Amino acid sequence: MRAPADMPPRRPRRTSGRGRIVLIVAAVVLFVLFTSLRGIAGFYTDYLWFDSLGRNDVWSGVLRSQVVLAVLFSGIFALVLFANLVIADRLAPTFRPLGPDDELLRRYRALMDRRSGLIRASVAIGCGLLAGVSMSSRWQEWLLFTNAQSYGQTDPLFGVDLGFYMFQLPFLTTVVDWAFASLVIVLLITVVAHYLNGGIRLQSPIERVTPQVKAHVSVLLGILALVKAADYWLDRYNLLFSTRGAVQGATYTDVNAQLPAIYLLLAIALLSFGLFIVNIRRRGWVLPVVAVGLWAFVALLAGTAYPAFVQRFQVVPAQSSKEAPYVQDNIDATRQGMGLQAVERERFEYEAGPEVGRAAVLANLETIRNAQLLDPEVVLPTFQRLQQNLGFYRIPSIDVDRYPIRTGQDEVATTQSLIAARELNPGEIPGGSWENDHLVYTHGYGLALSAANATTANGAPNFLVQDIPVTVDSAEIDVQVDRPELYVGEQMGGYAIVGTSRDEVAYLAEGETVPFRYDGTGGVPIGSFLNKAAFALRFGDWNPLVSDFITDESKIIYIRDVRDRVQTLAPFLSLDSDPYLVAADKRLYYVVDAYTTSDSFPYGQTAATDDLPPESGLRQQFTYVRNSVKVVVDAYDGTVDFYAMDDQDPVLRTWSSAFPGMFRSLDDMSSEIRNHLRYPQDLFRVQTTMWGRYHIDQPQEFLEQTNGWDVAQDPGQTPVTDQQDRVAFDPATQQVVNLPDERIAPYYQILRTPNDRQATFVQLRTYVPRSGNESSQKLTAFITANSDPDSDRYGVLTSYEMPSSLQISSPPLVQAQINNTNEVAQTITLLDQQGSNVRFGQMLLLPLDDTILYVRPLYVSSDTTNQVPQLRFVIAVYEDEVVMEPTLREALETLFGVETQTFENTQAIPGLDGNDTTGDTQEPEIDEPVTPEGETTVPPTGEPGDVASELADIEQLLADAEAALRSDGDLGAYQAAVQEAQRRLDELSSSITSATTTPPETTTTTTTAPTSSA
Repeated sequence: MRAPADMPPRRPRRTSGRGRIVLIVAAVVLFVLFTSLRGIAGFYTDYLWFDSLGRNDVWSGVLRSQVVLAVLFSGIFALVLFANLVIADRLAPTFRPLGPDDELLRRYRALMDRRSGLIRASVAIGCGLLAGVSMSSRWQEWLLFTNAQSYGQTDPLFGVDLGFYMFQLPFLTTVVDWAFASLVIVLLITVVAHYLNGGIRLQSPIERVTPQVKAHVSVLLGILALVKAADYWLDRYNLLFSTRGAVQGATYTDVNAQLPAIYLLLAIALLSFGLFIVNIRRRGWVLPVVAVGLWAFVALLAGTAYPAFVQRFQVVPAQSSKEAPYVQDNIDATRQGMGLQAVERERFEYEAGPEVGRAAVLANLETIRNAQLLDPEVVLPTFQRLQQNLGFYRIPSIDVDRYPIRTGQDEVATTQSLIAARELNPGEIPGGSWENDHLVYTHGYGLALSAANATTANGAPNFLVQDIPVTVDSAEIDVQVDRPELYVGEQMGGYAIVGTSRDEVAYLAEGETVPFRYDGTGGVPIGSFLNKAAFALRFGDWNPLVSDFITDESKIIYIRDVRDRVQTLAPFLSLDSDPYLVAADKRLYYVVDAYTTSDSFPYGQTAATDDLPPESGLRQQFTYVRNSVKVVVDAYDGTVDFYAMDDQDPVLRTWSSAFPGMFRSLDDMSSEIRNHLRYPQDLFRVQTTMWGRYHIDQPQEFLEQTNGWDVAQDPGQTPVTDQQDRVAFDPATQQVVNLPDERIAPYYQILRTPNDRQATFVQLRTYVPRSGNESSQKLTAFITANSDPDSDRYGVLTSYEMPSSLQISSPPLVQAQINNTNEVAQTITLLDQQGSNVRFGQMLLLPLDDTILYVRPLYVSSDTTNQVPQLRFVIAVYEDEVVMEPTLREALETLFGVETQTFENTQAIPGLDGNDTTGDTQEPEIDEPVTPEGETTVPPTGEPGDVASELADIEQLLADAEAALRSDGDLGAYQAAVQEAQRRLDELSSSITSATTTPPETTTTTTTAPTSSA
């Protein structure tokens, strides 16, 4: 028996190596799983969220499309690459003369050995994933392609249905581009494989490339030529989006030079394919070099140089004649794509004179009654200071709408109104604990609503719906809200957990918190351990997993911003920047305007979007747009309903085919909600900007643009002393210079347009002539959009065009008149001091039959951190007269030289300010400020500094109340400060009401800017 030392060494057990591999693989899997847990949790909770809203078809449809694209294109790339690698291996030479790089190749082959198949598969799959997964982002193009609908109209060049361009061409172009790029990559990898296999020698003394490799490369080059031929074929259609000429679309050079060049290049590509195929047998480099050289020469000469020559030396010198038919195609397509094809054009037969103005006012009292004297942008701080009530609430915006408000003893009329939601402000929740942030303070509460033309004695909005709990002036307005809680809103983020064992805070009453328990259908169940863990990972917060307050019945509400909620559910729609609040069916809703868009509408001009708010979904490139969807979001449950506004829109029909059942009929919408639909501002901004150029329908005039329009410049909101630096009027030349770049914003207004029998809710915007230096500022036209959802004229755009021979003032000129009126400037200067600031409201153009009245409110606020603007004066401008009075009625009386009794015994609507509760008088109340009880008063003007100082003290009390609530949740101190502020505000209001002083005389006229030659 041999000693152990003499025994041969044991061979290592092979299983130990395998064990290490298994451990390494397991460790890698666990690491990947651990680092991906949050992503997995997000994926799972996304599904739960879609399912809770009944829209898991969207979640699964989008996911399915992404997976199909990724798998399909990854698989195609991997198979093609793997096949070529196998072919390269099969074509490897069995013997090659020795060369300097043989040592490298020997090591490579030793490494490959028996693992060559695995390595080829790994390379093919890895590259396939990189090339194919990127195609998953094209899921929208894929769904449009697979669900394409016919447009029902053909293009003027090829006679192809427009639906092909909008739904099929984009995806086909993407596929061809992907195929060409993928084949180039496959070709490069294949050449590398041939080099590693010995088929290519860089320093061989004899043949450097074997004939087999030449044949293989020729096949790949031939396929590339075929793909490029397909690309040329599609390029023909892409000419309809050309930007070479004076307008977008196929113009003279594209049709007469570029298109023939494309056909020639297509023929060259097919010829090159033939040469490459022939080269498979010849196995040389002559034919490939000839094909590529000829191809490059033709592409440079015919595809680039010749079209550039035609454009420069044939088209530019004779543009109007060469481009005329193509410009006409662009005009027609742009009008159709932007929804301008049916704009009604009316000549505004302008008349002027005192008698004309007086008669027009008397005939349009409903328009006067609804003049929007409260500018939402200006009075937002007033809403916030007077109606936010608690520090953890906020009013992010004010919406313009219309509600039935009592205008007389027994008469109710649709009245322009301002409405705002009192949303939760997560950043100001007291206490700063997780429990308070997510379980206790979970929602906003109620709304504030006032008529758009009525104020209290101190110039603040006269709230008809206000306070916490919600108080409704039922004698004035019929609005009921049984569910005032808002769990979603315009700026609400984070998450809230409801249905817990912890009471939520509804509001404060007499210093005590009123508890609340959510009983809605919204939210995602979070009671199970799996869901708790998933949401803890999603939000990076372990509290949902360990909190004792969460029960089996608890639910979590997240994605609470209205626009985010809608956009997540329908990522293929573009959303308006302004969701607006609606009180209907005893609940609160948000209505979001959604658009279908396309950047592939043939011959259409890309929309001008610089005028849009930054958050608008229309700030993108598109040549086609429709407001085809109205989205209604329940502020309590968070449920989202999509209603088809335009079921004839081919883009909407395509998305309806992709997601059946997603879009409900407009007939299914509640009639109360439907009464509040309106024409969206973002779309109107785009359309009005485009109409300034595309109202011209003759190609030659279109190219000249001598009759082009621009949206009028915004006259600004600053007072005279500042405004003179921005707007200057030269009476000698009738010119305005130094204007701001901003264009006047569209605004909603209830008015009776010249050809209508009754007033309707419209949107309006004004135009001035287009000029390079903005020197011409007369009013050329104004355009309206009907917003009456129960009328067959909803959405109808009407352009009212002024006689070209008349010099009618536009908003900038009117502001110049105001600035140049000494008495007005002096009064504003007096108010803009002693601790006060002055600010103008929206410049309103009111068409009254065949004449025009301009109205502009003037606000005063205290010069403190928290300013509360108050309506103090109304400026009315008619022709060359400027009048500033405390009320619109007084301004009209002064402007037309009549007494109040002149307005009696007419077809006036009782209570023109929407707040006439004074008795049986026949006198129409135009906009007289009233107290909440209806007592008519005159706002103070004698001592603005005293009023401002008192308001500043009141604001400081409210600020102290908020600070007490935020710092330690001292509800007692909060309530005491609020009550003291209310007491002092009531005293101030009473003192103003009993004041006998009158405002300084401000009746003025000016002749600096005559507005009409009539």
